[in-house]
Amino acid sequence: MTEDVVQLDINAIFRRLPHRYPFLLVDRVLECRPGATIRAIKNVTYNEPFFPGHFPHRPVMPGVMIIEALAQAAGILCFVTASVFPDENSRFYFVGIDDARFRKPVVPGDQLVLTAQLERSLRGIWKFSTAALVDDKEVAHAAMMVAPETGK
Repeated sequence: MTEDVVQLDINAIFRRLPHRYPFLLVDRVLECRPGATIRAIKNVTYNEPFFPGHFPHRPVMPGVMIIEALAQAAGILCFVTASVFPDENSRFYFVGIDDARFRKPVVPGDQLVLTAQLERSLRGIWKFSTAALVDDKEVAHAAMMVAPETGK
């Protein structure tokens, strides 16, 4: 696909993802190339709901939350590529993960750059290679799969 680059502010993200506080983990989409790639950001702040318990004397963003942020970025790429908006009939679900690795702790004050590249789409399953970076250094990566909601 050769379409224009899409940028999304928080209001456009609200229209493209069904998630809301405290589980919305994408603050801005810097560039989205439908059918290809996305680059988005998550600003990590001290007032995140998981920091008081993870850990009280050394706050570290849980790896599962980094993976969820990557899955949300991939989900936005799905919705933009498919030209649909989430509603009761249209959703994409995170359905698989492989080769997840965590390289460095993510702490308050960091800005996560979330990237996803569409590797293939086959029989409704979208496969992505994803990575999260802080200061241009990879802090996590994973291969993940996303699928549309099947009819009820």
